[in-house]
Amino acid sequence: MLKNLEKKECEFILKHNYIGHMGYVYANKPYVIPITYYFSTNKIICYSGEGHKISALRMHPHVCLEVAEIDTINHWQSVLVHGTYEELNGSNARAMLHEFSLGIKDIVMNKEHKDLNFISEFSAKIDKNDIPIIFQINIEEITGKMRRK
Repeated sequence: MLKNLEKKECEFILKHNYIGHMGYVYANKPYVIPITYYFSTNKIICYSGEGHKISALRMHPHVCLEVAEIDTINHWQSVLVHGTYEELNGSNARAMLHEFSLGIKDIVMNKEHKDLNFISEFSAKIDKNDIPIIFQINIEEITGKMRRK
């Protein structure tokens, strides 16, 4: 049976996961990449080094994030978030990065029973000389589906 998820069910899935697939457009082509994220009320917090993704998001701020929990072909649920990219700076960026790291540590501890100490243990490594770009996806819409057979 295929079923639409309620908003609270979608938020539950977002809150209890930390890896999703982000979609964006660059040079009139769609791209989908895996990304570490943290769901906080009405926003998704992320960080990245300078590069293709950040350049694309600065030009075209509309973005989506898909998060799925798949057990089998007949037992899965997925959420799709549509929103806009917003780059953060200064103390606001530091506060969001702090919320991101604490939130991810909790999810990993509860889900995988691992105690992490450093951001590099659960997210893509950024070169030591790079300053991370902290950004959020301001959520405009959340939809979800599930299948149970």
